[in-house]
Amino acid sequence: MLTLKILFWVCLLIVFYTYIGYGILLCIIIRMKRLICGKPQKAVLPADDELPTMTLMICAYNEEDVVAEKMENTLALDYPKDKFRIMWVTDGSNDRTNELLAAYPEVDVVFSPERRGKTAALKHGLQELKTRYVAFTDANTMINPTAIREIARLFMDPTVGCVSGEKRVAAKTSGEMAAEGEGFYWRYESTLKRWDSELYSAMGAAGELYAIDPALVREVPNEALLDDFMMSMLIVNEGKRIAYTPDAYALEYGSADLKEEAKRKRRIAAGGLQSIWWLRGMLNPFRQPLVAFQYISHRVLRWSITPVAMLLLLLVNIILVILGAGTFYTVMLLLQALFYLMAAAGWLLGRSGHSNKLLYIAYYFVFMNLNVFRGMAYLKSHSNSGAWEKARRS
Repeated sequence: MLTLKILFWVCLLIVFYTYIGYGILLCIIIRMKRLICGKPQKAVLPADDELPTMTLMICAYNEEDVVAEKMENTLALDYPKDKFRIMWVTDGSNDRTNELLAAYPEVDVVFSPERRGKTAALKHGLQELKTRYVAFTDANTMINPTAIREIARLFMDPTVGCVSGEKRVAAKTSGEMAAEGEGFYWRYESTLKRWDSELYSAMGAAGELYAIDPALVREVPNEALLDDFMMSMLIVNEGKRIAYTPDAYALEYGSADLKEEAKRKRRIAAGGLQSIWWLRGMLNPFRQPLVAFQYISHRVLRWSITPVAMLLLLLVNIILVILGAGTFYTVMLLLQALFYLMAAAGWLLGRSGHSNKLLYIAYYFVFMNLNVFRGMAYLKSHSNSGAWEKARRS
């Protein structure tokens, strides 16, 4: 029974640390750092003549439905026109995307008739790059007017090799379970990214909006499922930082439904596992101690060990109660049962069109971790392909 109790406590600590403990520890460290070094001062946005040249690259596969809206948003960005280029990389698109883009003479269209995947599309676009920096965004996300100027401001710090903007998720109508669950998750995730960045570096950038110094680009395999994460983390691996800013943000609608969100989550989980293997050298605490601490705490545990620990925690708890381990373990099993009942209730309410934020959160947490196991199967069948598997948005 002692072995089971030890396993129970190990699993409990892993789950707690991954989702709550790391955030608490990070908050404490940040506060201590501010007491010693002072709160970081925000630099003034550069004047037009100080701004570097910048390309906004949009990789797309069959995005005819959003071309007009995306171009309206892009042309409204506050950045000097003589220092700003717009590039669409259309990877195997066979709809009217290229035809619609032809109406915009300020757009550089880089077309590949063969659908090779997003990573290959990014590489194709980078070969045509003519500016000092490049920012990436998705076709179905809209960014705020000063986003590119804010990104340029952060590149004034010579330790920065990548800038990550903030992803914001909106629901078109109240009660959209997938969108509201994803939105809550990203608000929490954004807080961790902001603290990570203040401590040293954010741990990866989201493809909705990020920018890099192309001189630091390292080879990313074409079959990469998380091209944005791999590209940004390879820059950290080279000794540069990912700076995070909520002042440059990308807004998109959540997945159309939980089926579409599950498609997205399993791909992210599969890409996470793939990235952990490819970036295994970053787990070495003697090479970059702070990076290893942040990377393992924020990414590795969440994408690999913690979902397994959650499952074991429940199973071991049941066995301990059956063996009569004591009142504490009975209470813990009841609390776990209550949590999973809340998650089930959240799922049922969502299917019936009703809403309850607390139950949504419980369900989305379970849903997210279940898709890690689905991601393992997905990785096995998609390990040689980096092609898009688009999730419909609401």
